[in-house]
Amino acid sequence: MSKHISADEAAALIPDGAVVSVSSSSGLGCPDLMLKAIGERFDATGHPRDLTTLHPIAAGDMSGIKGVDHIAKKGLLKKVIGGSYPSGPSSAEPPLIWQMIGANEVAAYNIPSGILFDMHREAAAKRPGVITKVGLDTFVDPSREGCAMNASAADPVVKKISFDGEDWLYFKAIAPQVAIIRATTADERGNLTYEHEGAYLGGLDQALAARNNGGIVIAQVKRIAKEGSLKPHDVRVPGVLVDYIVVDTEQKQTTQTLYDPAISGEIFRPLDSFRLPEFNIQKVIARRVAQELEAGSAVNLGFGISANVPRILLEEGLHGAVTWVIEQGAVGGVPLLDFAFGCASNADAFMPSPHQFTYFQGAGFDASLLSFLEIDRSGSVNVSKLSFRPHVTAGAGGFVDITARARKIVFSGMFNAGARLAVVDGRLVIEKEGKLRKLVNEVEHVTFSGRRAIAQGQDITYVTERCVMKLTPEGIMLTEIAPGIDLQTHILDQSEFPLIVSDGLKVMEAGLFREAPIGLTLPVKPRRAIAGGADD
Repeated sequence: MSKHISADEAAALIPDGAVVSVSSSSGLGCPDLMLKAIGERFDATGHPRDLTTLHPIAAGDMSGIKGVDHIAKKGLLKKVIGGSYPSGPSSAEPPLIWQMIGANEVAAYNIPSGILFDMHREAAAKRPGVITKVGLDTFVDPSREGCAMNASAADPVVKKISFDGEDWLYFKAIAPQVAIIRATTADERGNLTYEHEGAYLGGLDQALAARNNGGIVIAQVKRIAKEGSLKPHDVRVPGVLVDYIVVDTEQKQTTQTLYDPAISGEIFRPLDSFRLPEFNIQKVIARRVAQELEAGSAVNLGFGISANVPRILLEEGLHGAVTWVIEQGAVGGVPLLDFAFGCASNADAFMPSPHQFTYFQGAGFDASLLSFLEIDRSGSVNVSKLSFRPHVTAGAGGFVDITARARKIVFSGMFNAGARLAVVDGRLVIEKEGKLRKLVNEVEHVTFSGRRAIAQGQDITYVTERCVMKLTPEGIMLTEIAPGIDLQTHILDQSEFPLIVSDGLKVMEAGLFREAPIGLTLPVKPRRAIAGGADD
């Protein structure tokens, strides 16, 4: 019997009250046609109703792929649990899902992406749930928000427990009745290959969770191939896990990209085809962040200023000195920017996203380069919530998983918001001071815990256009200031809490503030010894 059905027929299979898991990363891998069909069926029939949807990484975006907004309808959605959510510019109309969250029309939760993948894995294996230290002393912790995003999220999704004399967080496994995943090709038996995809994401884990708990798996693909024509090494989800196939010949590879073979690793781009960042304040910050790296390291990247650091290395002739690892699964190559963020060209490998998060949660990598919205006196960082314009952030995504045990983290961002700045002859000029402070007594949302970082001995650096700071047990210490900056007026007076000024305070290199390449050199990372061994 053929597994190929229409999107409308597949939508009709989803019962009221179902738990539905959706594989996506913004536009990357989004089964948009299926989500559209579910929303249209609800409009026509009033069903399915009262769904709980799981989104380890955001489904859709604000720039061309609606994703979760297709199903953001009162009555259709009862609960939404996401690692991240669609985000975009503050000037744009908020996505429908954010409007529902703000109006308390849906119970909404933000669980870190890696933990949400782990919850699928535990459900698949019929284990009770996830026990982890990821998220302690952050918004994830029930002593804070417990992952709740609004007042409707009254049912707790996480508990703090004591195990073996230590505090842990416990997330009960959630078994989906339906998994909606996406691939490039399905054969007639439902075997799935991903040859045009920019990442594998977590489709296999989501399919296992649904299948092992009596549910169904719907795969949206671009095309169907003859049974037996796919190479077994290329099959990422076997047909025994796939119940139905829906074809969308027009599915986009990612937002605003129908298909680019470089995104899926089918061709490698010449290095001179990658756009280098223009000279501006953000490039100054990215250059200073690059100076924190060691050759031979595996380094995670987040969205924002730090996403330009690979282009800094490229410009400086150091491409390949560092291996970039991103949460969607790419290892190596050149991480892409803008709408293709989450993809990489010229990658060494694509890891399934749940396995990449295992790598991150266990701190197997060397450093992470991330952004900040706010920093407080304890060194904690908010990157996940701005109440006055919530859709500007995507929520936490993999940020909490990545930072929970990372040995070295470099946070980057503007010192405050709204300042008018200029770079003149190797120095920074502040023409007008910003009105919104980003160094605050207490951050609105604790996405990263400075207290946990100190307790674990993590190496934490904050890089801005006007200074570099380090987290110490005594507080945040100012270690470098930009040339042209007045310490008191431009830094100390602009922070809501006292900064410690290092006795060895330095001036940032003037070359950072000039257009020419900076002649970057990276020290070589020491070879690793076995933990606890004679050389440790």
